[in-house]
Amino acid sequence: MDWLIWIGALVTLAGLGLLVACILSVLKARRSGLPDAELHQKLQKAVAKNLAALFISALGLMMVVTGILLG
Repeated sequence: MDWLIWIGALVTLAGLGLLVACILSVLKARRSGLPDAELHQKLQKAVAKNLAALFISALGLMMVVTGILLG
């Protein structure tokens, strides 16, 4: 089950990469000086992307744990 561990690690890293991208996009939006309504809209989109990134990362970690338990 080594392949499941490595695939899970790659999926986890992809999720972490998306989390970093989400953080950077929020920082960029906050520093841009947008009006409150537009900033709020961008932050709502970032929350959705953040939850998706967390789900992908958690899925990868589940794959790693499963591969360890089965291997």
